[in-house]
Amino acid sequence: MSSAMVKKWRSSRQVLRFGWQSLLDLRSDRGSIFRATSGFMNGCVEKSKLHERFNENQNIRFYSCFRPVTEYRSSQRSLGIRQYKLFGSSASKIQRNPTFSSLDSDDVSYFKEILGEKNVIQDEERLETANTDWMHKYKGFSKLMLLPRSTEEVSRILQFCNGRRLAVVPQGGNTGLVGGSVPVFDEVIINVSLMNKVLSFDEVSGILVCEAGCILENLVSFLDTKGFVMPLDLGAKGSCQIGGNVSTNAGGLRLIRYGSLHGTVLGLEAVLADGKVLDMLGTLRKDNTGYDLKHLFIGSEGSLGVVTKVSILTPPKMSSVNLAFLACQDYLSCQKLLVEAKRNLGEILSAFEFLDDKSMELVVKHLDGVRNPLPSSSEKFYILIETTGSDDNYDREKLEAFLLRSLEKGLVSDGVIAQDINQASSFWRIREGITEALQKAGAVYKYDLSLPVEQIYNLVEDMRARMGDVANVVGYGHLGDGNLHLNISARKYDDEIVSLIEPYVYEWTAKHRGSISAEHGLGLMKAKEIFYSKSPESVGLMASIKKMMDPKGILNPYKVLPQSLFSL
Repeated sequence: MSSAMVKKWRSSRQVLRFGWQSLLDLRSDRGSIFRATSGFMNGCVEKSKLHERFNENQNIRFYSCFRPVTEYRSSQRSLGIRQYKLFGSSASKIQRNPTFSSLDSDDVSYFKEILGEKNVIQDEERLETANTDWMHKYKGFSKLMLLPRSTEEVSRILQFCNGRRLAVVPQGGNTGLVGGSVPVFDEVIINVSLMNKVLSFDEVSGILVCEAGCILENLVSFLDTKGFVMPLDLGAKGSCQIGGNVSTNAGGLRLIRYGSLHGTVLGLEAVLADGKVLDMLGTLRKDNTGYDLKHLFIGSEGSLGVVTKVSILTPPKMSSVNLAFLACQDYLSCQKLLVEAKRNLGEILSAFEFLDDKSMELVVKHLDGVRNPLPSSSEKFYILIETTGSDDNYDREKLEAFLLRSLEKGLVSDGVIAQDINQASSFWRIREGITEALQKAGAVYKYDLSLPVEQIYNLVEDMRARMGDVANVVGYGHLGDGNLHLNISARKYDDEIVSLIEPYVYEWTAKHRGSISAEHGLGLMKAKEIFYSKSPESVGLMASIKKMMDPKGILNPYKVLPQSLFSL
């Protein structure tokens, strides 16, 4: 590239060259989860006037606006339980499965025999945390959390619970967004966090075998010492666990480069509802012998079995990472830029993220120290492009040439390439800080959707017109794999706002043959909405599989599939 051409970029736009790990380590707040509750619990919760008695056939009535709807009391004990909801345009009702037993002292004694007293948790403070999802949207009232240390202990727990008809909830880092990892009623929590050992790593093939309770960030650190990386990168990596990642088929920032966990997970071990251990822990890239059963457990959210071990293919760590932050005048330019990036950056493209100007405004307003890298820009869209390769000079020249062509074609109106690690960290802070900024702004309604790329921002604009002045609609996400994070921010939670959003957002998504859950799962929030993305025949087959593998329905009940499909 000539010096005259390079001058078209600001003098500060020098290509960033540094190791993969140093970039990831210095991203702002990469190893933590934003747990601010502003807009969720502060000032948004009102006591309900509805009271119902707690018994084996109890109901929970859900209303929007995060109102605790039911406070359960009995003459023998006061449970003081509240349940929250941020979904459904009208009141919906979930009934506790009357076939489930209630926990008694004999059950607790048995669990103490097999796990030891310290791994049978009845402490109210610890249970409060385990019963509540990290965004404080959903809350159960389990009275018991179990901490198994091995597959054998998980097997014995499930064998006992199945015999007693005690419902269970598998739990890892509890970082989900749809209520899938917390109880709905009094289900026993099986937390696998003590099962956190790396079992083997093959430095020739890059195949890692580990237990389900391994924290993602710890696996990243382990692999860094071996010269490899995890194919999965999430903002919650400091807390989330690989078993939960697999069970929800988590996506993340680099799916455009490495694909989904359906491709990188080579095998797994899972414990079925009756305690039977299913050993599918293969480490082969090719195995065409019969049905590939592991895929039933990837994304099934613990409803078919508890994942206890995982075998995953990890790519080598590359030495050259470049990051560009760009401005585009319209969404059509973003689409064209994506096409050009795939065609011209090809093998080194590792992330392609987008956010709109409303997202940028929120981040700059609510997060300390965050600035727009392009302060003179008045464009409506921003793009982050990351490349990862093995040759600094080649990668730098390739990215510079691509950006220059994009500038000349009018696809990009302004941009900057990070010139040091701190600048790269500040770029990622903008994209990954949107969730925190939304929480600080007030009430937020979150939707994780997959759509054809050309349709993604049409939904944002339609919702913006529909909401008018009552809410701020923002759009951002993983443009490289067609994943929109639609967020609707308001001053407070309100039933009228919910009625404007749902079911319209699901109907719109279905009309354009999208998915109502791109990477967060269905959990409790969207279980009833599955028909917007799957045919009745497909859902019926799923229900048949669930009934066959878990005939008593004890595994993560009320999640993933509509409760109406299962006779009580």
